[in-house]
Amino acid sequence: MPKLLQINVSANFGSTGKIAESIGIAAINHGWESYIAFRRNFNPSKSKLIQVSGKYGKHIHYLGNYFFDKEGLYSCSDTKRLIKRIDKIKPDIVHLHNIHDHWLNYKILFEYLNNTDIKVVWTFHDCWAFTGHCFHFVTKDCQRWKTGCHDCPLQHEYPKTLVDRSKKNYALKKKLFGGCKNLTIVPCSDWMGNFVRDSFLRDKKIRVIKNGIDLNAFKPSSSSYLARKDTFNVIAVSNVWTKEKGFEDIFQLREMLSEEYVITIVGLSEEQTKILPKGITGIQRTKNVQELVELYRASDVLINPTYADTFPTVNLEALACGIPVITYRTGGSPESVDKKTGLVIKQGDVKELSSAIMHLKKNPLSSEDCRKRAETFFDKEKCFEEYVRLYEELLEQ
Repeated sequence: MPKLLQINVSANFGSTGKIAESIGIAAINHGWESYIAFRRNFNPSKSKLIQVSGKYGKHIHYLGNYFFDKEGLYSCSDTKRLIKRIDKIKPDIVHLHNIHDHWLNYKILFEYLNNTDIKVVWTFHDCWAFTGHCFHFVTKDCQRWKTGCHDCPLQHEYPKTLVDRSKKNYALKKKLFGGCKNLTIVPCSDWMGNFVRDSFLRDKKIRVIKNGIDLNAFKPSSSSYLARKDTFNVIAVSNVWTKEKGFEDIFQLREMLSEEYVITIVGLSEEQTKILPKGITGIQRTKNVQELVELYRASDVLINPTYADTFPTVNLEALACGIPVITYRTGGSPESVDKKTGLVIKQGDVKELSSAIMHLKKNPLSSEDCRKRAETFFDKEKCFEEYVRLYEELLEQ
């Protein structure tokens, strides 16, 4: 029985954790033994879970990044313990997801992987792997990552740091990641794939596999306990709300729309719910999938005013529930819709966003077309089968 070990900051929690869970289930259904190593935040899993969690490692890692710009270069003991588990499990495939976010030492991990014959698959959910610091350089239109990072314009953005070590970080990543002879990179959007082909990883095997969702969980309904006939319900959903997710843009949007347009933001912190202007309903992280599904079903449109996203699953969830999507022309977000299922507008143009919402109220898109697009392109049963086929191809080489 072949063995799969996935490594991600969370397990069956949040977007990347749920993706890893679905990939694990697909592998299990094909006779694989599946493990997921993670740091924090998890739900019950079909895979065997391995928690990588030293008592003080997270705090030391946060401080090390803040003072020295060394994200991914602490948590030494935790990473060495993980490597011992890898040696014990002897996986045929090690599949990486988010190995950043203050929990793993990528230098120790790749020095180990580069000296084994283990096939390594790495899904890129953001740009961190080929930059000297940032997760998404597009917010500053920075091109340094193509030739060598330095003087990072995002030094004071997440993950915020007091010093600029981007030149050294870039060189180290290029050496370690470029030196992994068995590495296959999986961008989850065409947009991300194009960046990888321009990066120092351009010579690696690259295969785009887009994310999918559970169409049995996310589906339309003829009725909803939140539905209202006298309003046009606008929903915005994110795991975390920041300026880069368009949080402040929604405040501006509220001022441009009349009271017949009801705006609901899902995924807010408790503090954020307290600062919302009149006319915006704030909901903290939903307790379960069904609660989120009901919120989608009660809505007429999802807006995604994001400034940095690779391939947001919220777009897919909305389509599966039969509602169209309006998104900024950001990253891979526009790849989820076509003319029948959504609108793509200029990034940061809140006036155009308000006009697009009003346009859809007068000229609604078909719920059936939205659902059909999700069924055709974003069924997780089909999407994540691609990973299993990739694994099998790699083992045959």
